[in-house]
Amino acid sequence: MEYNFDQPVNRENSNCLKFDDRQRFFGSTDLIPMWVADMDFQTPPFIIDAIKKRAGHPVYGYSFRPEEYYSSISSWYKRRQGWMIRESEICFSPGVVPALNMLIQTFSSENDRILIQPPVYNPFFSAIENNKRQLVINQLILENGRYRMDLDDLEEKFETGVKMLLFSSPHNPVSRAWTEDELIDFAKLCKKYNVLIVSDEIHGDLVLPGHKHNPLSVVFEEYKDNIISCIAPSKTFNLAGLATSSVIIPDEKKREQFMNILDRMKLGMGNLFGITASIAAYNNGDEWLDQLLEYVKGNVDYVDYFIKTRIPHLKLIAPEATYLLWIDFRGLGLGNDELKDFLIYNAKLGFNDGRIYRDGGEGFFRMNVACPRETVETAMKRLESSINSLNL
Repeated sequence: MEYNFDQPVNRENSNCLKFDDRQRFFGSTDLIPMWVADMDFQTPPFIIDAIKKRAGHPVYGYSFRPEEYYSSISSWYKRRQGWMIRESEICFSPGVVPALNMLIQTFSSENDRILIQPPVYNPFFSAIENNKRQLVINQLILENGRYRMDLDDLEEKFETGVKMLLFSSPHNPVSRAWTEDELIDFAKLCKKYNVLIVSDEIHGDLVLPGHKHNPLSVVFEEYKDNIISCIAPSKTFNLAGLATSSVIIPDEKKREQFMNILDRMKLGMGNLFGITASIAAYNNGDEWLDQLLEYVKGNVDYVDYFIKTRIPHLKLIAPEATYLLWIDFRGLGLGNDELKDFLIYNAKLGFNDGRIYRDGGEGFFRMNVACPRETVETAMKRLESSINSLNL
């Protein structure tokens, strides 16, 4: 079946964060919102059909996750990523961000040192700081237009006594799909210093053609009992509003500890329609995802060519995964506040300010291209016209 990603979907007046909350986030509603990481494409029809079928039953009472919920996840990751996940390793969570907070509470104590690698997904910071842990920074290095890990600095930080590390793979916002060699070198250091790794792999299905996602627990299997992976169908199939994700915990003792926290907070019941959507996605989503990735790659290529040929003051960090573009605006010579206002009020575009990803984010903005090509074209032409008006 051929899916139509060019078809626009009107998301306004649907309590949509991206569109209906523009005033609060940008101080304006007169802009194209290309920020929060969900897609402007219709959720796949086979998922909508499954939800409609379940909604046809007149009772939406308490429910449990059937065996198919777990088997569909296990089967998907085996065929898509070569990751052999035992069904017993799969723990439910009402989202990856809640999982990060629960994992910090489960496996660390107040004032323990937890490391992250910015510029990185901003809830990493709040998960550490709000739980009264010490934040340790191992900043990524931008070198020849590509980010890499600073392993020398990482080891120095580990020597100070780091308990846990929150890892973004593929990386958000710099869109790296880490190579096997990079991951092995990284994980060897974690093993040497006995650091527990929480690997956020929510974007693992969204690797662009020509690149590969390497699940950390597959690449470094000898350390997998100290690797906890967070996954979800939400980014892949545009299901963020259904609050359904999984935490993969190979070690039985750690798994029991996490489940105790989940039970204590009474968060394990789940969402009836999230369960239905997850099963439908993982059982039927291969062809849809393959077409989505080709379409997103087309959007990426459009932006890349447009910047190189028509807006040379900007630089696109070549993305390897996700539908999130990390763009360097420093060539415009404007301060960060000036850049932010310029994008909102001149270009009328709603991007994520790179400063929310902290160290190394200054002068960068994140652009979401999971939308119809026409939207991307309009956005880039607005950007070009506004930058031309600066007379650089």
